[in-house]
Amino acid sequence: MAPEVNAIFEIQNEQSFNEVALSVFRFQAENTAIYRQYIQLLGKNIQDVRGYADIPFLPIEFFKTQTILADNYASKITFQSSGTTGMTTSKHLVADPAIYETSYNKAFQSFYGNVKDIAVLALLPSYQERSGSSLIYMVDDLIAQSDVTESGYFLYDHQALFNTLSSLRDRNIKTILFGVTYALLDFAEHFAISFPDLIVMETGGMKGRRKEMIRPELHALLRAGFGVEHVHSEYGMTELLSQAYSQRDGIFTTPPWMKVLIRDTNDPLTLIEQHRTGAINIIDLANMYSCSFIATQDLGKIHADGQFEILGRFDHSDIRGCNLLVQ
Repeated sequence: MAPEVNAIFEIQNEQSFNEVALSVFRFQAENTAIYRQYIQLLGKNIQDVRGYADIPFLPIEFFKTQTILADNYASKITFQSSGTTGMTTSKHLVADPAIYETSYNKAFQSFYGNVKDIAVLALLPSYQERSGSSLIYMVDDLIAQSDVTESGYFLYDHQALFNTLSSLRDRNIKTILFGVTYALLDFAEHFAISFPDLIVMETGGMKGRRKEMIRPELHALLRAGFGVEHVHSEYGMTELLSQAYSQRDGIFTTPPWMKVLIRDTNDPLTLIEQHRTGAINIIDLANMYSCSFIATQDLGKIHADGQFEILGRFDHSDIRGCNLLVQ
């Protein structure tokens, strides 16, 4: 039987997180076929898993090649990652979109307040121009919930965005701008504005439109272009139903039902200590009917307070462990 969904969003401390994580793990180990097979091939006994740090993490590559969905559940919506022509993309089959909606709404309110009182603007051309984006699904809903009439998408209309930002600033309306990295830079180069209270939410990605930049250089340009003290960032991905947020300096905080652990890059089954660089494992308990325990391709480190930062990606994208399952 699947765990009670409400328990996920009622987590308040380490103990309750551990209890819910173990409950979700046992459900998925028994009911998500690919994860069940992966655990068996690792030789892991489910009964030996006594804490969330003992749980095996499924390599994220499996979302590109396998159907990751609990037995006897049907997908109501499929999120798909972006990719160039001929590239294999990740697919996340979502049996209950309401869980995703609860996850992003609770997280957004926790970090930024009631969306009804916030102008939600979006400069996300590369996401809008394809189907299956989990980010667009979220932003669509946040825009719909906002009571500020200017909320909406701007695609390539930078003049309209500049005019809207100027008006919202002059009327002292709390505003958040979600933007893909290259589009934010394009706007800032041609329509520099001073809006100190603006929340600039960088969602990541040059999408092949501009050269990649290190975070300090990128954020310095965005701070200057928008006249803000800090640039915010969202850490999410197709394979997740939760997001972490950074409100300054690229240091991310997770909501209570999400946790980041760091594994040894040379031994993917071994976790390492705080402050050391390694590969990121994510527990996203909102992934109730797929897999909540994912070994990503990102490199990072954890701080003592549980916050984390992203330092890059693997040079070789095929994470060890994928070879255990051959199609």
